[in-house]
Amino acid sequence: MKQVLQNLGTGEMSLTDVPAPHAGRGQLLIHSSTSLISAGTERMLVDFGKAGWIGKARQQPDKVRQVIDKIGTDGFAATMETVRSKLDQPIALGYCNVGRVAELGSDVTGFALGDRVASNGNHAEVVAVPRNLCARIPDGVSDEAAAFTVIGAIGLQGIRLADPKIGECVAVFGLGLIGLLTVQMLRAQGCRVLGIDVDPARLDLARTFGAEIANPAAEDVLAAAGGFSRGAGVDAVIITAASKSNDIVAQAAQMSRKRGRIVLVGVVGLQLSRADFYEKELSFQVSCSYGPGRYDPAYEAGGRDYPIGFVRWTEQRNFEAVLDLMASGAIDVAPLISHRFELAEADQAFGLLTSGEASLGILLRYRAQDSEDLARRTVPVSGTVPAQPAAAAVTFLGAGLYAGRILMPAFKAAGAGLHRAVSGGGFSAVHLARKHGFAAASTDEAGSILDPAIDTLVVATRHDAHARQVLGGLRAGKHIFCEKPLCLTLDELAEIEAEAASRPTQKLMVGFNRRFAPLTERAKALLAQLRGPRAFIMTVNAGAIPPEHWTQDPDIGGGRIVGEACHFIDLLRFFADAPIASVRAQALGLPGDRGQCPDSATIQLAFADGSIGTVHYLANGDRRFPKERLEVFAAGRVLRIDNFRRLEAWGWKGFSGKRSWRQDKGQNGCAQAFVDSVRDGLPCPIPFDEIIDVSRASIEAAAMLAAR
Repeated sequence: MKQVLQNLGTGEMSLTDVPAPHAGRGQLLIHSSTSLISAGTERMLVDFGKAGWIGKARQQPDKVRQVIDKIGTDGFAATMETVRSKLDQPIALGYCNVGRVAELGSDVTGFALGDRVASNGNHAEVVAVPRNLCARIPDGVSDEAAAFTVIGAIGLQGIRLADPKIGECVAVFGLGLIGLLTVQMLRAQGCRVLGIDVDPARLDLARTFGAEIANPAAEDVLAAAGGFSRGAGVDAVIITAASKSNDIVAQAAQMSRKRGRIVLVGVVGLQLSRADFYEKELSFQVSCSYGPGRYDPAYEAGGRDYPIGFVRWTEQRNFEAVLDLMASGAIDVAPLISHRFELAEADQAFGLLTSGEASLGILLRYRAQDSEDLARRTVPVSGTVPAQPAAAAVTFLGAGLYAGRILMPAFKAAGAGLHRAVSGGGFSAVHLARKHGFAAASTDEAGSILDPAIDTLVVATRHDAHARQVLGGLRAGKHIFCEKPLCLTLDELAEIEAEAASRPTQKLMVGFNRRFAPLTERAKALLAQLRGPRAFIMTVNAGAIPPEHWTQDPDIGGGRIVGEACHFIDLLRFFADAPIASVRAQALGLPGDRGQCPDSATIQLAFADGSIGTVHYLANGDRRFPKERLEVFAAGRVLRIDNFRRLEAWGWKGFSGKRSWRQDKGQNGCAQAFVDSVRDGLPCPIPFDEIIDVSRASIEAAAMLAAR
C-alpha cells in the first residue's frame, strides 16, 4: 500500500510503498477513500522539517536545553548521534481520514465490516485506528464532507470550553478551516458571530455562513467588536489563528466584556498583559485537540470509554456531533474545498502548503485498489532472501528508535544477515530496512517468526509483547536476542524457563549490554585479582518520565524497575559472579502514597558469596547530573565507573584509571558476542541461569514496590 511520509530532518515528503497494517486489539482496519490535508498543522510540520539546524533550534528551545545537558553528561559524539537519529525518523502525515471498515480487531463493538467511518487515520491507503477515534458516517454525508470531521471536532471542543449561550456574541479570530467550521457551529447554536481575519476571501466565506466580519489590516478591530457587541463587549472569543504575534490575545482581552471567556484553539504568542485580564476578571483556557480522551492512552489505545454520565463529550462523541451537524445541513463544507488531488499527486498537494498559492481544504482521493495489494504485509526493500537459512540470519521484531539507532547497526557491524524489519505500522520498518540494508519490511509478526530463511529473532518491541514473542520464537526453533526485559511476570518467566530448558541448542539472551562495556570488562579483570566478597553501590539518575508514559503502565511496560533497573541488577550480578540470594526494595516516599509511580527506589541485593549491592534507581534528580555511576569496594581497594566514560581505581599499583571521550555502554560488544555465538556454535555469552536470576530479582523488586 502507499502512505505519505515526511522526513523530520529534511522536510522531504514521499509517497512510500509500505506493508499494510492489521487490525490490532480494539482497532478498525480501514480502506481509505478520502483524506483531508490540515493546512495549519501539516504546514507547520513541513516548515519545521525544511528548516536548518538553527531554525529547528529556534522553534524548540526546550529541546536545545536538553541537548546541551546531554552533551555535558554523555559527551558530544553520543548526543549528536541521538539527535541525528531522532531527526532521521519518518513521521506519518495526516489525521483526517475517511474510508470503509475492512477488518475488526478483537474487542471491537459498535462497528461492522463495510461501515463508512471518519477517523484520525493518516494519509495512507490502509489505516489501523483505535475504535474510540472512529465514528460512523450518516448516510446523507458524503466522504468528502466527512473528511472534515476531525478538524470540525477541534473547533467544537473550543466551543464547548467557551460555553456560549443562545444569543451571545462570540468573536472567532482566524478563519482557516477550523475557524470557518467554528463559525458555522456557533451559528447553529444560536450565537451571533464576528469573524476576524486579514484574508478577504475567507472573510467573504464567513459572511456567507452568517457571520459579521472584521479585517484588522483594514479597520480598527476593537471598534468593530464594540459595534458588534452593542458596546457591551463580546461574551467569548475563540482563537483559531496561527501567529507568533501577541497582539491577538491582547485584542481578544480588550474586546471582551467583564468576566468574558477566551479559548485558545490555535497557536499564537502568549505574552499576556495582566492588566487586560485582571480588570475584567477574564477567563483564559487552552483547548486540547478533539476533546476529553485526547492523549490518554487508556482511552485512545486501550479503548476505555469515559462514562457518558460523567464525560458527556469525548473525542469520539465530538466526532459524532460534527457528523450529525453535517447531516442536518448546519455545517456545509463544500465552499471550504479548494483543491482535490489523487493520492499519486500527494507531492503537488503538499507543495501547495508552502507555494504561496491560496488554498483552504485540500483533499486527497484514493482509487479502489486490488484487495490483495492492500493486504500485502511484507514488501521487498533491498537485496534478496537466500533460499536456505544462514547462520545468524536475523529478523527484527520492532523498529523503534532504540532498535534503529543502536541494535540494528550493532547487529549489522557484527556480520548478521539482516532479513526482515517488522513493525506494527509498517512505515518505520520500511525506513529502517532501507537505512540498514534489510531484505524486506513487514507488519506480519507471525509469518516473520516462522520464516524458514532465518534462524535468529531480535525482540525489540514493547515490553508486554516480549514473553509471547520469545516463546513463539523458541517454539519455531529460533535463537532469541531479547532487548530487556525478558518478560513482565513470574508466570511468564517460568514458562520461558521451561521452554528454553527443553531446547538447549537454541540460544536465548537478553540485551544486558553494560556487562560488555570496555570499562566494565577492564574493571572485571582488575577485580579478578582479588578474593572475598564485594560491596557495590550503583547510582542511576534515571530522570522523570510522566506517569502516563507506556513504560509506566504495569500491563504494557511493566514499570521502570522491570523495564530498565534490570540492567543494573544484572551489572551487579556480573561483578559478583554469584547467584542472587535475596532481594529487598524500598520506594521513595511514605507507604501508601498515591499518585506516585514507584520509579524512585533503592534495591538491596545479597549474593550467595556474601557480596552485597545496592541499586539507587532515582527519577527525582537533575538531568545535568551523570546518569550512571558504579562504585565497587573490595579487599581494601575501590573502583568507580562514571557514566561509562571514565574508570577510576584506588589501590592498584600502576593503574589509576582510564578515560574515554566517547561513551560506550557495550551495545556493539553485546551484539557481536551474541552473533559470534550463533555463527560459531559458541556458548551463549550470558549464561541462561544468570538471565533467569536477574529477571526474577527485577520482577520481585517491582512487586515489592507496587505493594507498598
